[in-house]
Amino acid sequence: MPTRADNTISIAVVGAGQFAAHFAMLFAVHPDVDGVYVTDLIPERAADLAEREALAGTFADFDAVLASDVDAVAIFTQRWTHGPLVLRALEAGKHVYSAVPMAISEEEIRAIIDAVRATGLTYMMGETSYYNPATVFARTAVDEGRFGRIFYAEGDYVHDMDLGFYAAYQYSGGTDWKKTASYPPMLYPTHSVGGVLGAVPGHAVSVSCIGVKDDRGDGVFDKEVSQFDNDFSNASALFELNTGAVMRINEMRRVGYPSPIRESRFRYFGTEGSFEQLARVSVWQDKTDSYDISDQIDSQPTMPLDDPRLADIAPELREAFVSGHSAVHDVDRLPAEFDGVPTGHEGSHHFLVDDFVRAAIDGTLPPINAWTAARFTLPGIAAHQSALQGGVRLPVPDFGDAPEALT
Repeated sequence: MPTRADNTISIAVVGAGQFAAHFAMLFAVHPDVDGVYVTDLIPERAADLAEREALAGTFADFDAVLASDVDAVAIFTQRWTHGPLVLRALEAGKHVYSAVPMAISEEEIRAIIDAVRATGLTYMMGETSYYNPATVFARTAVDEGRFGRIFYAEGDYVHDMDLGFYAAYQYSGGTDWKKTASYPPMLYPTHSVGGVLGAVPGHAVSVSCIGVKDDRGDGVFDKEVSQFDNDFSNASALFELNTGAVMRINEMRRVGYPSPIRESRFRYFGTEGSFEQLARVSVWQDKTDSYDISDQIDSQPTMPLDDPRLADIAPELREAFVSGHSAVHDVDRLPAEFDGVPTGHEGSHHFLVDDFVRAAIDGTLPPINAWTAARFTLPGIAAHQSALQGGVRLPVPDFGDAPEALT
């Protein structure tokens, strides 16, 4: 396993887009990372990021990264490209952190799991919802038995295209951005599924999904334009879990909702208690009353919205990139070097970076390891296939529980 004798690792960030910069900054200040490099298909972006964050340097391309002696790669490329890049990196002997989703096909996911098992290397998917305050609260309440038996839960990723997504796709897709802006909603399921299965025991075993065909008529979600032959802009899926519980997932790209305030929101219903979120309110309920617990869930901004480091982020997206920790987060477990360093997506960035670095150095399985990532990703892949077949109920593949150790 490629770790240094002094128990530090070096990391190459692959893709210098809008999201990557905020993680490069955190990797660079982590006390157990001794060098951060970057590469991008647009060399100027890599050079700019390296200079702005005082990184260790740049690589000409991904092949150069794989041929180098860096210990790990952090992949922040476009969402449908992750699977093959992750596999190549593992085969080259690198630990891998990957932005979501893990991959877009069952075959790619199977190959990644096989490679992790064969190499013993660390793989972690960077799913923010696992550290979402609502998920953390619910996970704790589950452990304490406060829900009783959870029999129904919901996860919604409500992110309207008008609120920053057009700009994001234009930034990453260039002149042909409309071809990829039609990315199928259910192939980006982890921000909703991860918040449910990150708290509720079990995994999906079957699904029925309805896709809503877009009618905006602007060339996005147009099959004649789409690289993915996709015209669904919204999709709703109902899953059966192996425990007999029900999970409902919504992926919405055309929705009258203030997405950046709370992109992911969750509801959990148990026999003894329940938890629900709206855009700005979170409540715990039992059989006697309802309690506003927003003060435990709400996060505070970690930098001004006009900070120069947000210059390439659409104004509509900036709240998500600055939202920090909440009262339910265990910030004492984080490196002291993170104090005062901006985090985002409701405080998740700090925990994602630290959990990956610790797992890679210690040889332990991170929380969102390959098997967990598969269970966050495969439900959406099956759901999209169900939607293409008019909602027919389909099985959800599963690769089992993570092993106790990769040795």
